[in-house]
Parts: sequence; C-alpha cells; structure tokens
Amino acid sequence: MSIPIQKYLRFVLLFIFAIAATILLHPSLTANPAPEQNQDANKIVLGMSAAFNGSSKGLGIELYRGSLAYLDEINQAGGVKGKKIEIQTYDDSYNPIPTIHNTIKLIEQDDVFLLFDYVGTPTVSRILPLLKRYSDSDMYLFFPFTGAQPQREEPYDQFVFNLRSSYRQETAGLVDNFVKIGRKKIAVFYQIDAYGRSGWDGVKRALAQYDAKIVEEATYRRGTPYDKSFKKQVDILKQANPDAVISIGAYAAGAAFIRDAREAGWDVPIANVSFVGSENLLNLLLETGKRTGKDYTTNLINSQVVPSYEDTSLPAVQEYRQLMDKYQPLPPQELMEEKYQPLPYSFVSFEGFLNAKLLVEILKRMDDTPQRSEIKPVVEQIQNLDLGINAPVSFNSQKHQGLNQVYYTTVNNGKFVPLTDWSKLSK
Repeated sequence: MSIPIQKYLRFVLLFIFAIAATILLHPSLTANPAPEQNQDANKIVLGMSAAFNGSSKGLGIELYRGSLAYLDEINQAGGVKGKKIEIQTYDDSYNPIPTIHNTIKLIEQDDVFLLFDYVGTPTVSRILPLLKRYSDSDMYLFFPFTGAQPQREEPYDQFVFNLRSSYRQETAGLVDNFVKIGRKKIAVFYQIDAYGRSGWDGVKRALAQYDAKIVEEATYRRGTPYDKSFKKQVDILKQANPDAVISIGAYAAGAAFIRDAREAGWDVPIANVSFVGSENLLNLLLETGKRTGKDYTTNLINSQVVPSYEDTSLPAVQEYRQLMDKYQPLPPQELMEEKYQPLPYSFVSFEGFLNAKLLVEILKRMDDTPQRSEIKPVVEQIQNLDLGINAPVSFNSQKHQGLNQVYYTTVNNGKFVPLTDWSKLSK
C-alpha cells in the first residue's frame, strides 16, 4: 500500500506551495534576523511547539508534563541563579505548517531563549531551515521528541541538540534481536511522511547487514484516528507471511493496526519504536479488550530510549515519580480543546523530565546573565554527565546526541515491562 510516485510528487509540490505561502504571510522571515536577546532579567523563557490536540495529543501533553514537573521544582527553589524558567507553549496538532508559524512567533515575537521539547519528525524537519536562517542569533532547538536523521546530519546538526537515541539505533536493535531468534522476514507498517520513512530506512539499513530486505510494507496517513479500519494494511502484510512487523507510527494508528491484526487471528510479533507513546497505545488496546473480551497485547514489543519508570533503583526514576506526584502538572487549559486523561507515569513524560533536568544543568553552567552565544560552547563541553539513569551524557562539537541507549519492553499484566528474554518470541 505504498504511495504511488505521482501522489508523492503532488504532496511535495503542495508542501512547497505551503512553505511559499508561509513566507508571504511572514515577510519578516526573509527580511529580518531574530531580535536581539532582550528577555526579562528575572526569567528564562523556552519555546515549545507540539501536539496538544488531535490524534497524537498525548505525546505533546505528556512530554510537557514531564518537563514541567522538574521545572516546577527548580522554580520553587528559586530558579537557576535567581531566574525562573518558563515554557511558552503553542499547539501545532502534529502538523508542519502550524509548527512553522509557531516557531516564527516564538523567535520573533516571544523572543525565547531557545526552542525546547518539539514533537515529531514531520514538524521538526520543517523548521530546521528556520534554525539555519536564524543561526546568526544563536537560536537552537533542544531535545526534540524525534529520532529522525535530518537534525542529526549536515547541514542542520549544528543547530539541534538531541538527548534521545535515533530511530536508526532503535530499528537496528529491533532487527538484530528478531534475527537472533530466527525472525528474519520482517515487514514494515509506517506513517507515510518523514517520520515513517525515517524508520523504514532504519529497518532497511539494518536488514541489509543480514543480506535481507523488507518483505512487505503498508502505510497510513498521519492523523488517522483509532476508530478507522486497518484491515487492508493487515491483509497486505499478512499475505507476505513475515516473521515480525516493525511499526513506525503514532499511538492511535499503531493501536488500530494491532487491534485489526489480532482480530484477523494474526499473532505475529509487532514492534513499535519509542515515538508511538506506549501507554496511550496500550490503554486503547486494553479498553477495546474490555469490550470484546479479547487480549490484544500478546507478542507486543516497544523499543524505548529511556529506562523504565518502574525501575526505582535509578535515582532519576525516584525523583521523577516523586515530582510527578507532587505537582501533577498540566499544560495551559487554553491549549487543550479536547478531553485528555493525564497518565500517572509514562515513558514520554519521563523523557520530558530528563530533557528538563539536562537543560537546567546546562543553564547552571552558563553565566549569571546567560546569552545565546554561550549555549553551544557550554553544551559541547559536557562529558559523562550522570542524570541518574546509569547512562552518562556527553556532547562535543561533532556529536550533538547525548545518549545512545535503546531499551526493550513488552506487555505483562496490563503494563509495559522490560523485555529480558527474547527467546520467548522465537519461531
């Protein structure tokens, strides 16, 4: 069910026209650099554009909540060198064009110190040219919730600092583990955009190391909700008789695909990458299971880029759980037009928590009156920093990704737990 080349080219042309329209609506983008830094001396403002509505809203909301839990504690203690840290937040509903508008507004009108906690590959990849445009003003994006390659490679890698591992690392790990247990025939289900293709490319590269290829692929459009049928995609992949499926999607569509696969009696192992939003995906499957009396969670594997928030032997996990319970943070109500039930804990909010913890450490290493020009040299000097997860964080001038760990989880008793024995999934 891959998109025909004519449709793909039409999509590219429409995107180019959308970019042109954005520039026409914002003539300052081609005329003026970012404003000189002129923030309130008593606070540091971060700029965030993410999904707070739509079928992927749980990703933006939970990332924000985790970051805010840590920042609330820092601010309660007086901030960083007497400065409170605020997040100026806008909703983009996981769509590129609003992200472009939001980013221009954050830089030119809100005069944020830096950009932080953006969510998604199709959104982040579209604002990378803006970062290059504003490079004379030392505007950087910190810790986006995406493992894609564009912000990790020239010409944009110098404007972005990543904490999480890449999708190439996640998909390589999944392929390696599947091959080790005799599951070499792998199909891919993916979101037909920059995110999905990034994961697809990672699977393709990993399989090539074993002289293998993707046996079949099926796609879906970004934003497809859970109540839509994915039987067609299931049928396409099932006919190829793969040993495993790697899914590169968001939680609503990912859960719907799993639901329809299990409804079809297909119990093949299905693995998702970290972006999916594990708890949101699992909750949809559990709720459906209550109605139908079926178990949709067998042979389900999710890769993660942070340790399990159930591992209370880790100092950062203890701190995260304590502060999430203490503050129970929520985004500004005006951002959330739709109902959402916050999660007590999640891999996404734990990642947001670690993002904020690292950012605060960076700010502490800067001058009492921090300037954007300090950011890059300060971050690139960080070596073997312990965030409390037994995984040291390091950066340098050629390496803008702090962590390289990938963790694997599966479902047991209604929750994601560490996957310690892949042999149970052997053919």
